[in-house]
Order: sequence, then structure tokens, then C-alpha cells
Amino acid sequence: MPQIEEISKTVIEPQTLPVSSPLQKVALSFVVPVLNEDMNVRPLFEKLAVQLAGLQQTYEVIFVDDGSTDTTFAMLTKLHEEFPGVVRVIRFRRQFGKTPALVAGFSRCQGEIVFTMDGDLQDDPDEIPNFLAKLEEGYDLVSGWKFPRLDPISKTFPSKIFNGLVSFTTGVHLHDINNGFKAYRREIIEDSHLKLYGDFHRFVPIMAHWRGFRVAEIKVKHHPRTYGVSKFGARRFARGLIDLLNVLFLTTFLRTPLRFFGPLGFWTFLAGVLVDGFVVLRSYFFIHEPIHNQPSLFIGILLMIFGVQFIVTGLQSEMVRHYAFRSDEEYSIRQELD
Repeated sequence: MPQIEEISKTVIEPQTLPVSSPLQKVALSFVVPVLNEDMNVRPLFEKLAVQLAGLQQTYEVIFVDDGSTDTTFAMLTKLHEEFPGVVRVIRFRRQFGKTPALVAGFSRCQGEIVFTMDGDLQDDPDEIPNFLAKLEEGYDLVSGWKFPRLDPISKTFPSKIFNGLVSFTTGVHLHDINNGFKAYRREIIEDSHLKLYGDFHRFVPIMAHWRGFRVAEIKVKHHPRTYGVSKFGARRFARGLIDLLNVLFLTTFLRTPLRFFGPLGFWTFLAGVLVDGFVVLRSYFFIHEPIHNQPSLFIGILLMIFGVQFIVTGLQSEMVRHYAFRSDEEYSIRQELD
């Protein structure tokens, strides 16, 4: 592959890389989760190095090996030996998932601007200056939008449905919420209230917006996968819907749970009363049949029981909220002048 060989000649000289000294801050950090990407990690790093050489900023690339079973870790080890101080590697004992991989990278990165990228060569490092330019406009998080997206319809169609649902329910209008190519100001990943677990990594823009950070989106070039196998599947899509419900509750009703459970319980209880009222009126004035012989009676009773349970759940949640209250969690300060 002559193109890769040419790139290698450009970046393999360690002295040409802007390595940061212990006293010098790292300007850019790249956190790259990988799983069985042994054919991709070196070309990805080489493309990154070529692009970043022109920016003349110190940087680091943190690869997080999420339990790969191929030779990915061996390839990363070679990169680390060739480029000490630039390439850093975290290796999990087994596959824990993309969110834990990003959390591990975030906890160890040093850059003032933190990029996340997938390790499959579908994200183009040439877009990095565009991300930086958007951050310079005053945004805190910039998310990539693969346009046009060069994936099979088995990935694009579910993704389009999911993105539309997220946009409609959260009010954060992004076309590609699942895109792993993002740039963050350090304040976001250091926000103690940004708790990432499960598969919450895809909802960081939602949670950042909820915390008052400015979120933007830019179109980015997208390349078809050349090596390896996609990790996307129906299970991931289903988990995403469940996580969306979780994020909606945490970002909307976490501080006022009774505002969610109260109306839900009231309207459910009222529906039960109306159903049973209809059963009683119909039995005594129209069909003259005992009410206990009508299935609708028990539907109304169940609705009233559920209504009471919803209200009780809301009250219990308010009690938990009251005792877990911390004043510093009620706001997010952007700037303070003394």
C-alpha cells in the first residue's frame, strides 16, 4: 500500500512529533476506544500525526483496548515503544464497553481539548481543524455529523429513527447523536455531575446541554470501513432506547420527581374512576347486570391502584431527593469574577 508507506515516512521520526514536556501542558488529547482493530490502529495514528504536525500543538493519543482478542494490543505496544510520550495505551482485562473505555481515557488525558474517535478509520483526521474552529466560536462540545454516511441501510435506517426520537424528546437537535467523533472542552469531562455508565457515552451532548454547556454539530467526511467488523447490532439499538428513557428522566425530573409521578398517578387514578363510574351507571340504568360480572370494573380498579402507586413512588422519590440534596448540584457556573 504505497499511500500508507508514504505516510509512515512522514511521521515515523519521533523527533518531529510535538511531544509535551512534564512542565508543558498538552493542548489536544485523543481518546480512541478500540476492539479488534489490529489492522486499523497504526494507519489511524499515522493519519492523525500527519494532520497534527501542521497544527504545531502538543498532543497525546490514548488508545483504550476494550478486551481485544486479536493482535490489537501488540500493535498498540509497538506504537507506544516508537512514540513514547505521545501514544498511551490502556488495556482492559475483558470487554467492558465503549462508555467505560471513554471514562478510562477521560480520567487519564491531559489535553485542554479532548477528542474522541472510533478506531475503524471511518472518522477522518482532516476534520480536526474544523472542530477546533467551531470550538473557537464559543461552543463547549462539537459533535460530528457523518454526511454523506457511507454505511449499509441496516445501520443508517435504525440510526435515523433513533436520532429523530432523541431530537424530538430532548430538544437537542443533532443529526448523528451516535457519532463517536466529538471534541470537548476540558470543563465538560471534568464536570463532576456528568456521570457516564452503561451506554451513556452517546448522550453526553444531551447531558452537557442540560448542564448549560453550548453544543454544536458540524458535517464531517465519512469513509467506509476497510478492515474489521462493525460492532453495531439490534441489541445496541434496543439498549439505546432504554438509555434514552433513563437520560430523559435524569435530565428532566431528577430534581422534581413528583412532577413526573404526580400527574401520571393523578390521571391514571382518574381514568380508573371514570371507567368504574361508567360501569356502575351502565349497570344500573341500562343493562341491569351486576357490576362484578363486567371485566371493565377490574380494569378501573387496577388503574386506580396504579395511580395510587405512582403518587406514592413520587413521594418516596421526593424524600430521597430531599435527603440527598446538595446545593452545588443545583447549578453550573461558566465564569466567575471576583
